[in-house]
Amino acid sequence: MKRFFCGKLLIILLLVGLVACGNNEGSGTAGEDTKSAAGGEQITLWVPFSGPDGPKMQEIVNAFNDSQDEFSVNYQVVPQSEYYTTIDLTLNDNRNVPDLMVMHGNQILTYVENDLLKNLDDITGETVNLEDYNENAVEGAMVDGELYGIPLDIHPLMFYWNKDLFEAAGLDPDVPPTNREEFVEFAQKLTDGNGQYGYVVPTLWPQQFIMPTIVYQNGGKLFDEGQVLYDSEEVVEALEFQRSLITEYGVSPSDVQQDGEVTLFLQGKNAMHMNGPWMLQQWEDSGMNFGVAPVPMLGTKQQAVFGNSHNFVVPEVVGEEKHEAIKQFLSFTAENGMAWAESGQAPASKAVYESAEFQEMKQQPEVAKQFDYTQFSPRVRNWGQLSDPLMEAVNEVLLGQKEPREALEEATNRAQQRLN
Repeated sequence: MKRFFCGKLLIILLLVGLVACGNNEGSGTAGEDTKSAAGGEQITLWVPFSGPDGPKMQEIVNAFNDSQDEFSVNYQVVPQSEYYTTIDLTLNDNRNVPDLMVMHGNQILTYVENDLLKNLDDITGETVNLEDYNENAVEGAMVDGELYGIPLDIHPLMFYWNKDLFEAAGLDPDVPPTNREEFVEFAQKLTDGNGQYGYVVPTLWPQQFIMPTIVYQNGGKLFDEGQVLYDSEEVVEALEFQRSLITEYGVSPSDVQQDGEVTLFLQGKNAMHMNGPWMLQQWEDSGMNFGVAPVPMLGTKQQAVFGNSHNFVVPEVVGEEKHEAIKQFLSFTAENGMAWAESGQAPASKAVYESAEFQEMKQQPEVAKQFDYTQFSPRVRNWGQLSDPLMEAVNEVLLGQKEPREALEEATNRAQQRLN
């Protein structure tokens, strides 16, 4: 117990230290009139891009800083695992608050309802034109019709496949399945009974993207008008289908642990895989011959895919003297965001995703094809915590520990209690 306490204390001290010194080169306390070394107004930008995407955002910041001498951006990366904890500590303490932050779309509502984010309708002005962004992305950054984020990207679930395994199974390596019937047929042909599977069903992450995708494709909802709907027919059917891939069709093993499906995909033992666009670098580094496409229509009613987004947000306490620098940087990023596309993501700026250069990329145009029908998380506070019972039920069912309806009814009750 003493060792556990000391470990937790060390983590807290490290986070507090990061918050305390994070802006030594930035804007200091929000509202302070801080100048950069070059003499221009400086703003501090916090991002959670601690992976290979971080340097790509750094390229955009460097290009902006080099493009003029009136403003500059101090770019600071906070590790993803500590990002929101660090934000909470900073905003609660109201010291060394960054002037601009990147925030996931599913987090915006909670921070808005806690009065921690600035309404951007009044400060974007004509410099940041919302018509320059994908409409669905803009809508996802709104709360009750008011704008609280400027979209950087949309990152929906994607479909990947091993082209070599397709060809060996007599399938066209350039033609992925587009619906449930084709998906099951392909998965069966790609399963050889000797350790190679057509589609390894994840029991944990990224079910947070897969399960809602099939539910939305079934025409269902997970939450509506204050009610948790995990036990609705559309949700039950989505989970029954996933389980059938294990129990009925036999195209997946039954005891997949965290990231087991990724490992098997990299080893050439899992022919089809669903994950986010952030996986591109790993696939390319492996040297595998893979394809990428929008997610097949695995549901029964409509085309849909679950996704999240990155958005630029402004803490409520940031003063007006920072607004012009913020606007100029956001405008610059909208026009000069190709570096972000090079990270594997698809920027929500039309100037980027409609460009000829973008369309020539391998994965990114496939991501953008799903922009208009991407569904985001329900508009409810603390969605992550509210969805935990659902993910626990998915895990139990896919591991054969409970029946779908029973597990989902229990998950509904637990989530509704958390909501109340």
